[in-house]
Amino acid sequence: MTGALILIGLALLGAPLFVVIALSALLGFTATDTDLMAVAVEFYRLAEMPILLAIPLFTFAGYLLSESGAPARLVELSEALLGWMPGGLAVVALVACALMTAFTGASGVTIVALGALLYPALKQAGYPENFNLGLLTSAGSLGVLFAPALPLILYAVVVQQMGMGEPFTVDDMFTAGLLPGLLMISLMAAYSMWVGRGRPPTPFRWERARRALWRARWELPLPILVLGGIYSGLFAVSEAAAVTALYVLVVEVLILREIPLGRLPAVIRESMTLVGAILVILGLSLASTNYLIDAEVPERLFGWINAHVSDPLAFLILLNLFLLVLGTLLDVFSALMIVVPLVVPVALGYGIDPVHLGIVFLANMQIGYFTPPVGMNLFIASHRFGKPVLQLYRATLPFFFILLGAVLIITYWPALSLGLLGRG
Repeated sequence: MTGALILIGLALLGAPLFVVIALSALLGFTATDTDLMAVAVEFYRLAEMPILLAIPLFTFAGYLLSESGAPARLVELSEALLGWMPGGLAVVALVACALMTAFTGASGVTIVALGALLYPALKQAGYPENFNLGLLTSAGSLGVLFAPALPLILYAVVVQQMGMGEPFTVDDMFTAGLLPGLLMISLMAAYSMWVGRGRPPTPFRWERARRALWRARWELPLPILVLGGIYSGLFAVSEAAAVTALYVLVVEVLILREIPLGRLPAVIRESMTLVGAILVILGLSLASTNYLIDAEVPERLFGWINAHVSDPLAFLILLNLFLLVLGTLLDVFSALMIVVPLVVPVALGYGIDPVHLGIVFLANMQIGYFTPPVGMNLFIASHRFGKPVLQLYRATLPFFFILLGAVLIITYWPALSLGLLGRG
C-alpha cells in the first residue's frame, strides 16, 4: 500500500513516466524477494528483438519526410487526384494527414507539418472555420491504424513478449488495421463531402495530375517499398524499415537536397529522442509486466471484473469508455506499454482475439488525442492555429461522434479487423 502511494505521489508531482514504471518494478520484485537483476535482464531482452530495429528506422524516415517538401507535394498530389469531388479539398486533408501520421507515428507532427498548408487552403475555399479546425485537429491522428505506424509495431511487440493468446506478427497488425482505418476515413470523408456539397469542386485536369505525379515521383514508391516488400515476403518488417530510411535519406538529402547536411544532425537528434524515450519505457515496462504476471495481477483483475461483468459485449463497452479517458491522459506509446499488459489477459479471458483487441485499443486512443478536456491534439492545434482551446472543443465535436461511431463498429464487428487474416 505504501509503495502504491509513493508511485501515485511521484506521478502527481510530475516525475518522468519511466521513473514511475521502474520504481513499480523494483518495489514489486523487492516485495517478492526477486533478484533486481531481473530489470536489467529485461533491458537485455530488447537487444534480442530484431523487430525493434524498425522503430528508429521508420521514425527517422518519418521525421525526414516531415522536414522536407514531401508534405506540400503530398497535398498537391491529393488535390490534383481528389479535388474534383464534392468537398474534395477536405477529403484531400484527410488522406494527406492519414499518410503523414502513418509514417511519422506522431499526430502532433502531422498537425504542425500540414496545418500551415491545409488550414489557409480550406479557409480560402470557403469552408467554415470551425469545420477546418475540427477536421485538421481530428485528422491528425487518423494514420495510427495504417502501416508502418509505430503503435501497431509496439502493440505486437508488447503482446508477443507476454506469450499469451494466439500468436500473431507485426504484419498481421498492419493487415488488420487496413479496413478499420479506411472505415474511419470514409465516414469522415462522407461528412466532409456533405459540408462541402455547395462549393464548386476543382475540375479534374490531366495536365495538373501529371504535373503533381511527376513532382511526387520520389515519394510514390514509398508505400510500395513498405507494404509491397513486406506482404510479398521480399522484406521482413525491420528490413523494410532499413530500405525506407535509406531511400528517404538519399532522396531528400542527396537528390532533392531539401534537407541540408547541416540540418541532418538536428533531425537525427529529434527523431532519436522520441525513439530513446520509447525504448526506455518499453524496457522498464517489460520488467514491470513480468512482475505483474508473476504476482498473478491480471488473473485477479479478470476474476474481479468477471464477477461483475459476465458478458463480453458489456466488457467491451466498459473497455471503450476506459480507453477514451485514457487517451486524453496518456500518449499512445505510454498507454501501450502500461495498460496493454493488464488489459490483454482480461480480454483473452472473455475470448477476445488479441489482434482485434489491438485495433480497438488503437482506434480508441486515436480519438482520445482530441477528446476534451485534455486531449493532446487540442493543445497542439490551439498553439498551431492560434485559436482558443474552447473553440477547438466545439470544432472537434462532430468528428468525435463520427469516429466514436466508427469505433463501435470496429469493436462489435471483429471480422472488419480479422477478415483479411482469416481469423474472423
